[in-house]
Amino acid sequence: MAITLYDLTVPVFLRGLGVMSAVLEKGRAYAEAAGIDPVELVEARLAPDMLTLAGQVQRASDTAKFTAVRIGGVENVRFADEEKSFADLQDRLARTRDFLETVPRDAIDNQEGTTIQANIGRTPVSIGAVEYAQKFAVPNFYFHITTAYDILRSRGVVLGKMDYIGALS
Repeated sequence: MAITLYDLTVPVFLRGLGVMSAVLEKGRAYAEAAGIDPVELVEARLAPDMLTLAGQVQRASDTAKFTAVRIGGVENVRFADEEKSFADLQDRLARTRDFLETVPRDAIDNQEGTTIQANIGRTPVSIGAVEYAQKFAVPNFYFHITTAYDILRSRGVVLGKMDYIGALS
């Protein structure tokens, strides 16, 4: 069985969002158990010029949504970047998963020859759909998941490799 463009994107994003949700739940539970204001973790960042935990979740969400929009031509559902709590972040992840679950497989499959016009950062690019998925969307998505994990880990949340990888079944 061949891997399709849909297989490379939507199920990968759904799984990653689920992993991110579980990691955030560990962060919330840690804050509660340690008597830390959860907002301190939500607003934490690895370096002054990096996004906060909330920003990492927002960008992972946007990357997943924009991939479906750009490759599949489906209508975007806009989310304001207003998350201030773990509950808000979990809601954003749930809404992103709900959006992705509505994306028809046939909207993404067979788009291998499509050229994506997008701004990556502040740079306009023209790139094939497969290259966009392989070279930008999936790596960018995992960058933000990894950074969210790292923010929580750096603040003392007990997380291990299997928390990042998630369940294999």
